[in-house]
Amino acid sequence: MAARLTPVINAESCASTRFADRCALRKVLIERRRALSAENCVGLSNRICALLQAAFPEFSGMRVAFCWPFKQEPDLRPLIESWFRAGKKGFTALLPVVIDEHRALVFRAWSPATLMVSDRYGIPAPAAGDFLIPEVVLIPVNGFDAAGYRIGYGGGYFDRTLASLSPRPLAVGVGFELARLDSICPEPHDQPLDVMVTEAGVFRPSR
Repeated sequence: MAARLTPVINAESCASTRFADRCALRKVLIERRRALSAENCVGLSNRICALLQAAFPEFSGMRVAFCWPFKQEPDLRPLIESWFRAGKKGFTALLPVVIDEHRALVFRAWSPATLMVSDRYGIPAPAAGDFLIPEVVLIPVNGFDAAGYRIGYGGGYFDRTLASLSPRPLAVGVGFELARLDSICPEPHDQPLDVMVTEAGVFRPSR
């Protein structure tokens, strides 16, 4: 399924996305998402989970990294838990772990019984375990464009991680349509997504 929709914020409304402007745009996008009602957020998240399950059934047998929902990002835990319960050979759910603010992320296995601790940002992460390499990374976005570039939180963690892993895992962006932009005006360090999924559908970036 492919989705080609009108951007919520166009290039004219953010004429430049150099550092200061991108920070301001990020704040606007996060505030817009956090303004969603809890009920609406759950409904949109469930739609994204259903689209991921339908479009990528092979993920249920792969090492899949996801992110604990933060600031009302899409909640993928119901889908991850369903794949975990299915117990298909090869499936491992992974969560990112920050070991240094200037280094790539590492990933540890997660299950509903995993002991969790809050990292420096207050996000739950596995307390212990071996570092594993994901085959798929489900990456939340604050903003995204048709070319597959995303705006995160400004730390560069996922850009460093995708650039450092070989082979590079499949990078699947997940976000709400309200985060859609004409262009984020990508910079040289920005790593593109391979696929983007919102409540409106699944699309491959056009570059």
